[in-house]
Amino acid sequence: MEQKRKQAGKRAGLLGMALLAFGMAPVPGPTAGTAPAPCTPDPGPPEYYRIDLVSTKRLPGTRAARGAGYVTFAKSPFGIAVTPEGHYVYDLRVAVERLPPSTQGVYVAWVATPALDVVERLGPLDANGTAKGRVHFNKFLVFITLEPSAEPAARWTGPVVLRGLSKSGFMHTMAGHGPFQQEPCTNYGFN
Repeated sequence: MEQKRKQAGKRAGLLGMALLAFGMAPVPGPTAGTAPAPCTPDPGPPEYYRIDLVSTKRLPGTRAARGAGYVTFAKSPFGIAVTPEGHYVYDLRVAVERLPPSTQGVYVAWVATPALDVVERLGPLDANGTAKGRVHFNKFLVFITLEPSAEPAARWTGPVVLRGLSKSGFMHTMAGHGPFQQEPCTNYGFN
């Protein structure tokens, strides 16, 4: 019995030395009477909630255009806003740069489901190249079109200038692809 106790003590000692060697020493807790450091919120949405917008290169002068959609959870007195169906509601701010002014119309921001069965207009880009709106889709596309006017419309009629896909939209199965085929996402600007 005594020998088993000595072996257990040796193993515990070896384990303690191994933990110390790998920098896993116990961390002392806060001392009595000291307050924990205050928590500072992130200044912007995390990278996961950023949607890169890339040029479709369909209009002259828009090859260098780019932008981003910044997704945050919509405010609610109950924490996170949801639709009656239980879908999250997001605030989306679109910011575009290097997009030349157009004499042919106005740039308008849109969101749609990946199948394009539901399309919603966010609104025209302002003088700073931004637009804001709400989104309630899990997976969605964000795109900018050149429309003949800023008048509200149910669907776009002009060419798509910039487009991007929410990070959740990247998650899909390869069920529709052959075993050795890959979807060339990089051909469309998605990394």
